Parts: sequence; structure tokens; C-alpha cells
Amino acid sequence: MNTVQDHNREAWDDRAKRKLAFTNTATEKDFQNPLRALDGAGWMGESVAGKRVLALGAGGGRQGPLFAAAGALVTVVDVSPAMLEQDRAVAAERGLSLNAVAASMDDLSMFGDGLFDIVSQPVSTCYVPDVAKVFREVARVTAPGGLYVSRHKQPTSLQIDLKPTPLGYVLAEPYYRVGPLPPVPASPLRESGTLEFLHRWEELLGGLCRAGFVIEDVLEPKHADPLAPHGSWGHRSSYVSPYIQFKARRIANANSSAAKLWTP
Repeated sequence: MNTVQDHNREAWDDRAKRKLAFTNTATEKDFQNPLRALDGAGWMGESVAGKRVLALGAGGGRQGPLFAAAGALVTVVDVSPAMLEQDRAVAAERGLSLNAVAASMDDLSMFGDGLFDIVSQPVSTCYVPDVAKVFREVARVTAPGGLYVSRHKQPTSLQIDLKPTPLGYVLAEPYYRVGPLPPVPASPLRESGTLEFLHRWEELLGGLCRAGFVIEDVLEPKHADPLAPHGSWGHRSSYVSPYIQFKARRIANANSSAAKLWTP
């Protein structure tokens, strides 16, 4: 039986082989200051040297090698073997060490509790039906006081059409959607061939808190360009921000009163 995980594994393997969007490896410029390339907001501090870092859903030859170049002890988890092979290739080319593990982001059972000081996750939670499972697994493998930096597709961006009408962008998908989003052609906002899921604000914000995290900061990476051509990436981003980024801290005790406040 072909599961969501199987489907997205095959889709990302294919995207990597065809060198489509979001499969590009880190550039020479990135390696000049690897931590800044990874963490422009400065949420991870001045150094990650010696830190145990999990780059989750982050295969492709960028995050893992850059963390390794910054001195971290890196494990990369991704569902796509082809994307992980890019991590191994970049690391080998530069004499870097990293551990690459093929697994789904919502099942980290191969790792012990509290194993990582930092979990860094680029946009990828949209590829699993239940984001709460991801947050619970991340909470389990993150050390008390550890940091979870994650970026997600904003739900409204997944609701509105990719192309504008004379009145703007139409809100076409229901907020309480069940099942994967309809397939789309290639776009900077959606990855064709994959199965994607809309996660509501309650699932993103509340899910983090219920899993045992305290949200310390939030960013909306700005891609808006009021002068961009009608219907382009910059034009659409002027109407709705495509991404949201969270800085979350693992609280010492997931059963504390702070966590209980978020129990539904």
C-alpha cells in the first residue's frame, strides 16, 4: 500500500534527480559564513560548535553540511534517500562529518530521549498529515532547554489560488480541510508531485506548546515586492506571507503547568 510517506519519498527522489526547486546544495558563498547562512535571525547564538544538531526534513546538501562546517555534530533526517545522498556528497567533498538517516519526520524512534541540543527544520511539515506527531517526536529527542527552529507554510498561503483574479487572490481551499491539497503545476509556492497538507494555526502554535515547547520568537520571512509583475511570487507574497518561522524552547518538564495550559 502506497502511503503518504512512500509517495513523498518517491516525489523528492525524483525532484532531486531532476534538480528541481529546493534541491540545490549549499553554495561557496554559504560556506564563507555557514551559521549566518543557516540562521540569519541569530536565534542560535554566536556559535553551534560542539552542539548536537538534528537537521530535520532537511536533506539536499545544504543544512547538514553547513552545520558541520560551523562545528556542530550533525544528524540529517529526510524521507528521501536521493536528497540524503547530496548531503553525503557535499560533506565528502569538503571533508566534513555528518550522519544521514532515511526516516519520516514523524517517527524518530531510532533516537534516544534528549539527544539533541538544537533541532532545525526548514519548510517540510506540510508533507505529513499530522503535524502534532512531528512536534511530539521533536520534543522527545530535544534536550531540556534545547532549541527548536522551524519554518512552515502559512495555512492561508495554502488556501489561496496561485494565480490572481481582477479582485486579488481567491481563498479557494477550506480552512478545515481533510486530506491532501489538490495537485498543482510547478510553482515557487508548491512542490508539484508531492502530497501536501494544510495545518491550521491551532495545530502549529498550539501543537508546539502542547508538545512541551515555549515559543520565544516568531518571524514572517518577507518575500513581498509591490513592484513585482502581476501574479508573480513577489506579487502574491504582497497579499499573503508564504512562510512562518518559530523559535521554540524545550521546557524542562513537559508535564509542567506551562504545558498543561495548552492541553485542549
